[in-house]
Amino acid sequence: QEGWRSPVVKYFDQALLAAIEERMEAMPGDLVLMVADQWPVCCNTLGQLRLHLGCPPEENKPQFLWIVDFPLFEYSAEEKGYLSNHHPFTAPLEEDLQFLETRPEAVRSEAYDLVLNGVELGSGSARIYRRDIQERVFKVLGLSSQEVVDKFGFLLEAFEYGAPPHMGIALGLDRLVTQITGDESIRQVIAFPKTAGAACLVTGAPATVSPVQLSELKIAVKTGGHKSGQTPSKPR
Repeated sequence: QEGWRSPVVKYFDQALLAAIEERMEAMPGDLVLMVADQWPVCCNTLGQLRLHLGCPPEENKPQFLWIVDFPLFEYSAEEKGYLSNHHPFTAPLEEDLQFLETRPEAVRSEAYDLVLNGVELGSGSARIYRRDIQERVFKVLGLSSQEVVDKFGFLLEAFEYGAPPHMGIALGLDRLVTQITGDESIRQVIAFPKTAGAACLVTGAPATVSPVQLSELKIAVKTGGHKSGQTPSKPR
């Protein structure tokens, strides 16, 4: 009956508040949560809030869920272009192919996640098996025709021989065991978990690589010179 009670109200006029009430079907006493940021940040934040506030009462009861219709691309302000949300070989939904060149952000993918009680157990996708579609996806990702040939020419040529439609999924056994045992951390079920510094206490990894091993892999480690007062170049 008292209306909105929040510091955020000062940023909205009455017409907008009324529209929010109608859209959310808000009643007196309801809690409406809002976030403001980039679209992916808002989605992730509200998703975590939903999981935290909406925990099912039967926490020990297995609740499986398939998540589908992921966006095929995400826009990177840093790269000033589109990146693959899953990987560049994920197939777009057939009905969204029309948006590849005009509205890449609207293209959904044939990707899927299997979730158990809010924890992702595995993910997978249908793969692109047509050369024309793969080339269009590469173009959206900003690859030139020459880059595509140099990096993925073998793949595009293979498509010419009639690659069959195919898809896959990989389940994380350690994640599944974590759910079965009721542990909260995946580290409790991994045989040899790494330290915070990514070191393995059992094998001593990472270890020093010998020049012979680097030579076999055609890798050269170089440190650039620097003048006094300048930050030294990072090894490449």
